Amino acid sequence: MLTTRDLVLSALFAALVAGLGMAPPIPLGFLPVPITAQSLGVMLAGALLGAKRGGLALLLFVLLVAAGLPLLAGGRGGIGVILGPSGGFILAFPVGAFVTGLLAERFATGANPLRLFAVCVAGGILAVYAGGIPWLSVVAGMPLEKAVTAMVAFIPGDLIKAGVAAAAAAAVRRAGVLPTAHA
Repeated sequence: MLTTRDLVLSALFAALVAGLGMAPPIPLGFLPVPITAQSLGVMLAGALLGAKRGGLALLLFVLLVAAGLPLLAGGRGGIGVILGPSGGFILAFPVGAFVTGLLAERFATGANPLRLFAVCVAGGILAVYAGGIPWLSVVAGMPLEKAVTAMVAFIPGDLIKAGVAAAAAAAVRRAGVLPTAHA
C-alpha cells in the first residue's frame, strides 16, 4: 500500500526528472535520439527511493509527458514523442528506476558508491537501453545491430551520470535525509 510519504517522494522525484529536462538536449547528427540529463534522474530515483517509489516516480513522469506536458529536454512532450524514435527509452524510464531500486535494496543497502554505481549502470543504463534500442530500431527503420552500435556514443556520458548518481546517492544515504526504501 502506498503512503502519503510514498506519493510525495515519488512526485518530488518526477519533478526532479522534469527539472533535469531544463538542460538542453544535445542532438547527434547520425541518430534521432538526443543526449539528455534525464536518465540521471532515473538512476537517482531508484537509488534513493527504492524500486516501488522510484518506479512510481518515473511512471508519473512518463504519464505527464504522454499527456502533453513539455517535460522532456528541449520542451518536448506528448504522445507523438512517445511514439517517436526516443519513445522506447522514455517508456523504459520507470523500468530503469524500478530495476535500479530493486538492485539497490538488495545489493547496495549502505552508502557504498561502487555498489551504487553498479546498480545505476544495471538499471539506469542497461534496463533503459533494453527498452529503447529495439524501439529505436523499429521506429527509425534501422537494423538492430546498427541501433546497438549507434548507442555506443551515449555510453561515456551515461557512465558519468551513473557515477554522479552513485556519489549523490551515497552522500544522501550517509546523511540519512531520506527514509529508507523499505519505510
